[in-house]
Amino acid sequence: MSLQLIEPEVLLSAYTKGIFPMADEGEILWFSPEERGIIPLDDRFRVNHGLRRALRKKPFEIHFNRDFESVMRACAQREETWIDDVIVRSYCQLHDLGHALSVECWDAEGLQGGLYGVYYGRAFFGESMFSRKSNASKIALVHLVERLRENGFMILDTQWLTSHLETFGGYSLPRAEYLKVLQEAVG
Repeated sequence: MSLQLIEPEVLLSAYTKGIFPMADEGEILWFSPEERGIIPLDDRFRVNHGLRRALRKKPFEIHFNRDFESVMRACAQREETWIDDVIVRSYCQLHDLGHALSVECWDAEGLQGGLYGVYYGRAFFGESMFSRKSNASKIALVHLVERLRENGFMILDTQWLTSHLETFGGYSLPRAEYLKVLQEAVG
């Protein structure tokens, strides 16, 4: 019998311990990397000149949680993905319970980019992002950081650090250090 849903309590408990799931060929695998990717929520967060120019033009309407499931499904539309139907249904349930959110970039043609993640206490766990138009996911990230700052969040966890996230000031924390910060953030 295949897994139909990861229970919200299991997901939230895992996140508060620095563990997250990913699907692989119908199986749910759990990860806690030795090095954890972090986007800074202080003045180390960087927005390059080109993105600043795009933000001033306001090419998109920004919405939070307008169509959470569509954001997840768009994030899953890539050659290799860890987002299967079990993950989608599980995170949609977390969203319904108020522990997951999406940041979305819309224009006259529809949903053009965004991101989603889980939050608990003052920690946000970024899961995935996508763009159909230039800069859409980057603009969503800038708006997420603004919202997290406004609400006193301590940490924006990106799971792994990529060169793309480094351009925003992203950095890695060793697991032991990450877990200390995480425990303070989730209280």
